[in-house]
Amino acid sequence: MVLPTVAIVGQPNVGKSTLFNRIINQRLAIVEDRPGVTRDRNYAKASWLGHDFNVIDTGGITWEGGRIEDEIRAQADIAMEESDVIVMVTSVALHLTDLDERIAQMLYRADKPVLLAVNKADNPEQRADIYEFYSLGLGDPIPISSSHGTGIGDLLDAVVENFPPESDNKDSDEIAFSVIGRPNVGKSSIINALLGENRVIVANEEGTTRDAIDTPFSTEDGTHFKMIDTAGIRRRGKVYEKTEKYSVLRALSAIQRSDVVLLVLDASTGIREQDKHVAGYAHDEGKGVIIVVNKWDLPKKDSNSAKDFTAVIRNEFQYLDYAPVIFVSAKTHQNLNQLPKLIKEVNYNQSQRIQSSVLNDMLLEASKLVPAPLIKGKRLRVYYMTQVATTPPTFVVFVNDPELMHFSYKRFLINQLRDNFNFTGTPIKILPRKRK
Repeated sequence: MVLPTVAIVGQPNVGKSTLFNRIINQRLAIVEDRPGVTRDRNYAKASWLGHDFNVIDTGGITWEGGRIEDEIRAQADIAMEESDVIVMVTSVALHLTDLDERIAQMLYRADKPVLLAVNKADNPEQRADIYEFYSLGLGDPIPISSSHGTGIGDLLDAVVENFPPESDNKDSDEIAFSVIGRPNVGKSSIINALLGENRVIVANEEGTTRDAIDTPFSTEDGTHFKMIDTAGIRRRGKVYEKTEKYSVLRALSAIQRSDVVLLVLDASTGIREQDKHVAGYAHDEGKGVIIVVNKWDLPKKDSNSAKDFTAVIRNEFQYLDYAPVIFVSAKTHQNLNQLPKLIKEVNYNQSQRIQSSVLNDMLLEASKLVPAPLIKGKRLRVYYMTQVATTPPTFVVFVNDPELMHFSYKRFLINQLRDNFNFTGTPIKILPRKRK
């Protein structure tokens, strides 16, 4: 299911990044008391009263005419286009400014719910000064203090009320997968080769695909797929053209709608740092992952080339050690016929359930093999394991003290699960709980 998206916009130095950090409950955005610190969009997931959503932090909007100001305004435009709800942040300390009025005029054209947050209203006297912001025509101003946390609950209540209705039109028999990767690795070419027809524009130019394209198809064995193509996820800090309607969040939305994610790498250029960022999105969402090395027809190879390249992948993507690697060529169609079968296998693996009795037989044998660790004079005692969710497979382990479960022992249990059951292509979550 695609999560609703909230964009935070406003002029410089009104506390947008502080509000962003407050909503996501961590210091992710850079906060500094001078204009223009946030120059790119920042993305994170947040939750309020059981509602999960994406949040976009944007740079301060100005019309000073400099190149950086133009880039920030263009990125804010994209953020507003991608969002379901827009929060315009103003400041009691700055009072109502001409720039606030100009931004409000821009938001009139957004055709999205807009909430007006008046920041730095730290005390009753300051909260009494919010009335001048009614003139912006954006409804009732909501007084907040991002630094102290006051009023944030009222703001988030209003945000949640304006979310679009939840919907899930996914066919239960349909396997949805997305094709992600940095620009120009051949994602659209792989899709065209799989479909056997040119449904997606292909050009040797970064950013050709401007939007996500869903294409249903079936294989001869009767398996139904839905393929979600995305444009290349662009490098942070790279100049965003104002006409570029696609952004990272569209790729995130495609990942959230997918059962399985194909991470496409370019065999001719090797692994780039941006490939790791792209892969991180799929891993963080807990999706099944397949690593697809495209353009395998281009590099010179010997009998060890695939093995050596796989070793590099395992070293660079250590957190994706569960993901199978397949070498393909969209140009020559090498190994492309194996992709649907592999997608189907990964989807099955992440959807399977293991009986508790079988899990605890495994747990008993694992405890004999490696005793639970002794931490600060106390030994972890593992009593029981049960599976509580699929996609990804999630297991609760009941113990005497969850604080005693070191990450290395979690890793040991995950490896035992992989050794005993086929979880190829899917992450596994272990949740320690205190036995009552």
